[in-house]
Amino acid sequence: MTEQPATVENKVGRCMLHNWVEERAVAALDTGKTTAQIKKHGHKGILTLDEDSKLESVTTFKAVYIPPKSPGVRLRGVRGELLEKHIAQMISEKIQAEQRRPTPKIDFCSTTQKDFFAKGFVPCTPETTQVNVHDYKTDQAVTFWSENCQWIQGVTAVKTPRAPFRKSALFSTPISEQLDEVEVPPDN
Repeated sequence: MTEQPATVENKVGRCMLHNWVEERAVAALDTGKTTAQIKKHGHKGILTLDEDSKLESVTTFKAVYIPPKSPGVRLRGVRGELLEKHIAQMISEKIQAEQRRPTPKIDFCSTTQKDFFAKGFVPCTPETTQVNVHDYKTDQAVTFWSENCQWIQGVTAVKTPRAPFRKSALFSTPISEQLDEVEVPPDN
């Protein structure tokens, strides 16, 4: 390939990095064509001089590949082949039987319909068994800790079982003053 002088302009457009050799090689073929035509059809005559030639239908792999030859003798016994066929037939029958199984009847019932709208159910409000009326706004809440306040370690001694978690200054009150105090003030 003869080198052209370095003053040759790139007629097609900017060339890619390290692609200037190819751009210079096809610069002579770019005459008389627009950039759009070159990008659409490419440069003719670079790969082959005979433009009417057909592509080969045989690939290199197909031309070189030789199919393996059989050894000419039986590789498996008759009994092994029959056993394999029998096992394959049993498995295929088992799979086909599973596929042919009839579909179960589908019950299109939601959870709400099943759990809350039972036939024959008559709702009734149960009578209260409580004798004392409690006010939820003022009464002490019943919790695990309020029920087990006697066994909690690290807290001040409980003086009134109705309000075991009230503020208490007994841990910092001198013993002489604690003995004088007989009753805890009422909750009101």
